[in-house]
Amino acid sequence: MRIGLMLSYSGGFKETVDVLGDYEKAGLDIVFVPEAYSYDAISQLGFIAARTERLEIASGIVQIYTRTPSLTAMTAAGLDYVSDGRFTLGIGASGPQVIEGFHGVPYDAPLARTREIVDICRQVWRREKVVHDGAHYQIPLPADRGTGLGKPLKLINRPVRDRIPIVLAAIGPKNVALTAELAEGWLPIFFHPDKAHEVWGPSLAEGSALRDPALGPLDIVAQAPLAIGEDVDVDELIDLARPQLALYIGGMGARGKNFYNNLARRYGYEAEAAKIQDLYLSGRKEEAAAAVPADLLRNISLIGPASYIAERVAAYRAAGVTTLKVNPVSPDPARRLADLEQLKALAS
Repeated sequence: MRIGLMLSYSGGFKETVDVLGDYEKAGLDIVFVPEAYSYDAISQLGFIAARTERLEIASGIVQIYTRTPSLTAMTAAGLDYVSDGRFTLGIGASGPQVIEGFHGVPYDAPLARTREIVDICRQVWRREKVVHDGAHYQIPLPADRGTGLGKPLKLINRPVRDRIPIVLAAIGPKNVALTAELAEGWLPIFFHPDKAHEVWGPSLAEGSALRDPALGPLDIVAQAPLAIGEDVDVDELIDLARPQLALYIGGMGARGKNFYNNLARRYGYEAEAAKIQDLYLSGRKEEAAAAVPADLLRNISLIGPASYIAERVAAYRAAGVTTLKVNPVSPDPARRLADLEQLKALAS
């Protein structure tokens, strides 16, 4: 099982990068940089590529609406070049809150757009003359939509790899099926290993039935806060995730169109999800955070004694997880490093 690290988009980036060399030595395999309505992920990934040697780097994730498919492919090829073939392209649809509210573009047809973007990216990396005639992207543009001067082009540079791994962020049934069909990896949010087969098993099976064997097994990337030790204050540390879960379950979307709220309901927290959303949308954010169920927090965390963490790692493995993307939450920097090293040993 690979061990990954999620870098925060809300601060402390340079400080975290300063110790990535130590994390590499402790066994870290891959680092993910998110992009919400924050600093862009690309410049930060380039910075990390220059500061590390072995560590894989990944966008976790960049949104599919904010760059053209060809630019997404060019950017991925550029990051793969400066990192000597260590880049993974993580993409996802995000949601209307970010795409329309921050970027000002319509949030439409996420499934179809994702399929087309994956196809176009792989054409670019193979240095084919890019030709695509989809419902959302036409390359080159037809004469009635352009100057008539457009013609198929191929990437000038020769990419380090002609197939850069693609990881898709997805939680809805159709999105997960699409991911299992098309992508090298899957990045769900708030992964509950004990509920994974029930919630996502049918979608994974549906997509896997259509999967090209050349893609290899699907890399399932699960994220979790991490702290290991007999002396760990479990309740205090799992509470650190309350504001984020309240934001996503309560505020990332409107009533009836919040993918994260739907996920909480599918996990069996129907009443709690409704309450969190009601509180959050009425401006009572602290109360919404307090309403996040403690057992949900525990089940999506790796916080506790080593024996308990070993049991949870086994549960993640049984759920098909192949990469654990963690956020060390101990207040002591040395302890965070030791926790990651211990997790690496437990997951080996």
